[in-house]
Amino acid sequence: MTDASTTAGRIQADNTVFAIILAVSFCHLLNDMMQSLLAAIYPMLKTGYGLDFWQIGLLTMAFQVTASLFQPVIGMYTDKRPMPYSLPLGMGSTMCGLLILSHAGNYPLLLLGASMIGIGSAVFHPESSRVARLASGGRFGLAQSLFQVGGNFGSALGPLLAAFIVVPKGQTSVAWFSAAALLGMIVLFQVSGWYRRHGATSAKRLAKSGSVALPRRKVAIALVVLATLVFTKNIYMASLSSYYTFYVIHKFGVSVQEAQVLLFIFLGAVAVGTVAGGPIGDRFGRKFVIWFSILGVLPFTLALPYADLFWTRILTVLIGLILASAFSAIVVFAQELVPGRVGMIAGIFFGFAFGMGGIAAAVLGIVADSKGIDFVYQICSYLPLLGLLTVFLPSSREMRAQLA
Repeated sequence: MTDASTTAGRIQADNTVFAIILAVSFCHLLNDMMQSLLAAIYPMLKTGYGLDFWQIGLLTMAFQVTASLFQPVIGMYTDKRPMPYSLPLGMGSTMCGLLILSHAGNYPLLLLGASMIGIGSAVFHPESSRVARLASGGRFGLAQSLFQVGGNFGSALGPLLAAFIVVPKGQTSVAWFSAAALLGMIVLFQVSGWYRRHGATSAKRLAKSGSVALPRRKVAIALVVLATLVFTKNIYMASLSSYYTFYVIHKFGVSVQEAQVLLFIFLGAVAVGTVAGGPIGDRFGRKFVIWFSILGVLPFTLALPYADLFWTRILTVLIGLILASAFSAIVVFAQELVPGRVGMIAGIFFGFAFGMGGIAAAVLGIVADSKGIDFVYQICSYLPLLGLLTVFLPSSREMRAQLA
């Protein structure tokens, strides 16, 4: 690393700003809570609009692919030209998407609302991830976990709020959650002020000063492997977040509200796994966490399609805990591979990989229509086998040599 980046790193290590990390984590909670309302109201939309599974999948794709197309572009742009006040603007786009969803009278308007939420996600994630890293004080895994767990808790709250507010009150009650977006805009305006005063100049300097010790080919292979692992994880997550409620209703005959509660329990387990993964990665190494998370979940995914309701609850909790622990480690690993490109990496892993998960959700919807929802979980159970690709990642020794 250059003297400038070494000095900046030393300054950061002495000043972990937990207030800022917790603020962006809280806004991540609000952001993903509002986003998760879309998937949470799928059963209601399916019945109310007479939608097929492929149309449900297309709604997920509209949200995730919109985010996918914009996030890497925004991340690369803000690596060179930081935009602190883009954060409240992104939250404003999500608010508009919610208002459209709440009053949509036809399917195209539902797609527009989902796309506006996707645009909000595209703007929010790269810059807020950068803010968390700048405020980390060198504890990158911890900061990324705290930032990410806010989103996970928000994703878990969405189905619960949908079950007890949106389902009884109807589609128009989605508009009530625009108040959460307004609150997020207020908090992010304050965060943007801190970022402008303390972080934007430093972020720009670090973007110019980063150097890579590993050969470019090895870095490229490692990034492809990491993106593939996130893609794999997100396909499986899409199978649960988009279709889990339909699965348990179809297979076990539970009510819509009970299905939403089961989805909340799964997403809560995802949140716990996320917050644990970062500190474990800081202590034992990112590669260790990735090995354990992606490949270690395989026995449970293989058992899930054949389990009864009791074991389905337990298995989905274990799957959520283990599978989610990898994400923070993967993102930080990638950021360490490409110093000074925090926004681009955040854009790729929060955007492109999630967008590919959205495409997978649409494909899984087609499969569910033609082969049945049970078949979806049978084929997805083998996805964690791709965790074997972790063998191609640089070792901890190589990474320490790079960062020295």
